[in-house]
Amino acid sequence: MTNYTRHPASYRDPAGFVWVMNGQVYRQVNQFYASDYDLLTKSGLYQELVNKKQLIAHSEINENLTGTKEWYKTLLPQTINFISYPYEWSFEQLKDAALLTLGITKLSIERGMILKDATPYNIQFIEGNPVLIDTLSFTKYDSTKPWIAYRQFCETFLYPLFLEKYNKLIVHQTFSAWPDGISANETASILPSGARFKLAAWLHIYLQTMVGKNKEQNKADAGFDKRKMLNLLQHLESTIKGLNSPASRKTVWSNYYDETILGKDYLKAKEQLFTEYSTDWKGKKVLDLGANDGYFSRILAENAAMVISADSDDRCIQSLYEASNKKILPLILDISNPSPAAGFFNKERKAFHDRIHVDAVAALALIHHLAIGKNIPLDLLADYFNKIAPELIIEFVPKEDPKVQELLKNREDIFNNYTADFFEKEFSLYFEIIKTATIPGTSRRLYRMKRKNQ
Repeated sequence: MTNYTRHPASYRDPAGFVWVMNGQVYRQVNQFYASDYDLLTKSGLYQELVNKKQLIAHSEINENLTGTKEWYKTLLPQTINFISYPYEWSFEQLKDAALLTLGITKLSIERGMILKDATPYNIQFIEGNPVLIDTLSFTKYDSTKPWIAYRQFCETFLYPLFLEKYNKLIVHQTFSAWPDGISANETASILPSGARFKLAAWLHIYLQTMVGKNKEQNKADAGFDKRKMLNLLQHLESTIKGLNSPASRKTVWSNYYDETILGKDYLKAKEQLFTEYSTDWKGKKVLDLGANDGYFSRILAENAAMVISADSDDRCIQSLYEASNKKILPLILDISNPSPAAGFFNKERKAFHDRIHVDAVAALALIHHLAIGKNIPLDLLADYFNKIAPELIIEFVPKEDPKVQELLKNREDIFNNYTADFFEKEFSLYFEIIKTATIPGTSRRLYRMKRKNQ
């Protein structure tokens, strides 16, 4: 038997499971799923979805590598560079993942199959687009039965989108509070009364709260056919296409580069230095912390293999996602409260910093927000960056800077160690300072660093 490790999130489905050997991810198809898997491949559905880049591709290995008696096939899936979760996504990311799920479901029906699972946890963003990664989510379509994944789709896709649309409850906050989705009853209790008069809300939310109250009537209405199924999917699709995050909602940082920075000269000067400092990051995987709307992420993406752009401001992340860059994965992340480990025994979904393994990190105009805005001492920040950044480009904004003075305006200045000298002292414990320069026209300094003892 091969020495393998079963993925801790892969335990729910008897169809198969995901496992890891020597750092390589595999998927086992069990005998239980044999007929459905054969239909997926022989119907042409698998190849069509792969060709459309809507389903992750795999190669088959005709060998029982796990040695289990349930084995039917071994799949070697396409490598995914980074796994993200819906509590790190913007509204538009969840919306696109929902539309992908509905589109795949409609196409599957035409091939004699249907999705038995409809959750955003089965979706990942690859080269800027949502892709279904659970190959075993398909099952044979029975035209006499309703969509078994309908409730799950609503709870994990439709309802969170409704709540941001009508309540301004941001989707990543919904998933932080209800990681497995929010029920129709809870959604109905939160939505404003005006939403009750929306047909989509009535059909997919309020009507669902009544299901089960009259069991005999429910049995009488249980009949279903393909036409009803396609009508349901079409209505869900048109509903979701019509949902948008409130355009009027602005955040502190969503207009940062347009209105709140020191000026265009500062931005141009910093861009020149940053481009010089990052020129040898070609082909590397880079994390841009405090990315804002991705101005510098796009510069990195010109040479890097992949850029993970993280910011706590959902509007900034949404703006970056809508700009559509295949090398950039935008994610919502509060560094002072990052995504924790979650799921059964805290093993199903790793914490953000246990997932992130990058070659380099950029942190521009960020340190003062952490050190003064969040009261995180510079020595802890130096240790933090040491743990995640083999190479680092970081900007220090001194106390006399107008933006730091804004942070100090309504609070006591207890930050005696917040100086450039102390910053360099603490970071020098872990990093060699390769380059440093003052950004012309400001007192801000940009540093290029490399971790010691690599």
